[in-house]
Amino acid sequence: MAFACRRAALSLGSSNTTYILCRSIATTSRHAERKGPPESPTFYTGRGAFYDYVANLERAVHYTRTTLKGLQLSPLPDFARRSLPPSASSWKTKDELAVTLSAKLSSSRHRRIVNLLTELADFRRIASIAGHLELSKGLDGVLELFERVVDEDAPVRGLRKPIKVDAEGRAYALGRRKTSSARVWVISSDHATAARARAGDTSPPVTEILVNNAALNEYFKIPVDRERILRPFRITGLLGAFNVFALVRSGGISGQAGAVALGIARCLAAHVPDVEHILRRAKLLHRDPRMVERKHTGRAKARKGYTWVKR
Repeated sequence: MAFACRRAALSLGSSNTTYILCRSIATTSRHAERKGPPESPTFYTGRGAFYDYVANLERAVHYTRTTLKGLQLSPLPDFARRSLPPSASSWKTKDELAVTLSAKLSSSRHRRIVNLLTELADFRRIASIAGHLELSKGLDGVLELFERVVDEDAPVRGLRKPIKVDAEGRAYALGRRKTSSARVWVISSDHATAARARAGDTSPPVTEILVNNAALNEYFKIPVDRERILRPFRITGLLGAFNVFALVRSGGISGQAGAVALGIARCLAAHVPDVEHILRRAKLLHRDPRMVERKHTGRAKARKGYTWVKR
């Protein structure tokens, strides 16, 4: 059926009108066929492949957690989790994973996938040790797509390279705090004590600390910073037993002091393994994760506000 469209005459004075036939709306043979709905509901996000993988991983995490909970294997107590062997999984980098997913990945999206994979890897370790090999093999099939092929001689993921004492009795460690870093060498002071004894000096041994070729009290003027550096020696009773040489850079004075203290604590644990549990309980063997908060808009600094004026 055709619809008539009225078209006014070109002459305003004329009363004659002309009618033309419009294209029938019922004629659809020339129109393209309408496409069906997309296969995935994530099609309209613009990153369908990424969100499909995330949804599948989240379903795998939920199913595995529910299964382990039914087997009384989740959640594990802290002592049981610490006894698990370290994870040997190494995940693909952001660029490698982008090729696998055929989509660009930001750092936050890559981190989201890695967090899900790490959780599944923990579940796989638990299932493997508990003897549930079928569940462990099922997780192998999920994780093998995201795992990197690494050298067998490479260090196991999650384990720091152990600090060793060289032939000259020196231990080297790297310490960090905020944006500061410190390279620290700790050596026994026995040879210095013997030299003083031969010279007739009977004074008690003293720990000598050089920071960037300057004495401790010259480089760190604030007593709190000096005490932070000496704390690993004081709580272990090793004050005077070792000498320290450190090279620090970047950051401020307090951050550099924290970096040196962390390096000293790690070296002392290598020299005297018996004091490692003391340093660990004092939280001196782990880097302080706190960072300086950024300045925010509308504030003088990160938290400081401007003075409020009524008028």
